[in-house]
Amino acid sequence: MTDKLVIQWMAEPEDHDYPAAQSYLNLLYDDAKAASYAEQLRKAPVSSFKAKDILRASGLALLGESNSHVDKDRKKVLAGTKLSPLLLVRQAGVKVIVADGYHRLCAVYGFNEDAVIPCKIV
Repeated sequence: MTDKLVIQWMAEPEDHDYPAAQSYLNLLYDDAKAASYAEQLRKAPVSSFKAKDILRASGLALLGESNSHVDKDRKKVLAGTKLSPLLLVRQAGVKVIVADGYHRLCAVYGFNEDAVIPCKIV
């Protein structure tokens, strides 16, 4: 079933994704830097990367279906609901920060680790 599953994506992230990304980035950076990254993400073009590469570059652990947010996103995929692209921030030579979309990444990875995920990255 998952071999033929087509994951639907929005052309652009949803408006509420940017404040969510900024909120997360505020844990890592001061307010000005977090706000700057959020603004850069708004202006960035959409690019694409494989789910497995994003997960590896981020160094994050894969969340399973038992996570309520991952389960919710899995249900969206199965229903054909479009998902919002991820918002990523590069830490040069260190890792990629998943500023918004971690649960979507984990949900998609569970279907197909080679799935191509649209992202905005700065």
